[in-house]
Amino acid sequence: MPRNVEVKARVGDFEALRRRAESMSDVPVEIIDQRDTFFVVSRGRLKLRVLAPDASELIAYERPDDTGAKLSEYSIIRSSEPETFLAVLSSALEVRGVVAKRRFLYRVGRTRVHLDDVEGLGTFIELEVVLEEGQTCDEGTAIAERVMRELGIENADRVAGAYIDLLEKSRR
Repeated sequence: MPRNVEVKARVGDFEALRRRAESMSDVPVEIIDQRDTFFVVSRGRLKLRVLAPDASELIAYERPDDTGAKLSEYSIIRSSEPETFLAVLSSALEVRGVVAKRRFLYRVGRTRVHLDDVEGLGTFIELEVVLEEGQTCDEGTAIAERVMRELGIENADRVAGAYIDLLEKSRR
């Protein structure tokens, strides 16, 4: 099962952070509009990510809900029929909620740097250090912590959980 180390934080000055990420990135930015439909499941999280009318990913993942860098294990199935996939899933599983965002994707080595503008929540940064076979969580954590420092992200800005969790909290 693929693994990565993730860390997420709120962003105050989105444009300044975009400039810093751009200067560190190995490739030009990729801007992606995403719509994630989360489903109620007994373990972990399950979401259907729609990327385009003909592109989606069903993503099942498990990771702890804390503010530090954490290990995430995931599986992905891709489909060119997002609406059909959503209809089938929704007929069998309860929809937990939907997260819509515009993602600015940068790559710094094996680290995916996501600057996200999340509808109804605001702006965030999420790092995903993609672990190689045999690479430890501690090694991934060290990389994530270094990139966060280089980007100027403060520990106090870190958040726990997924965007769906934050949306649910904001609605209570």
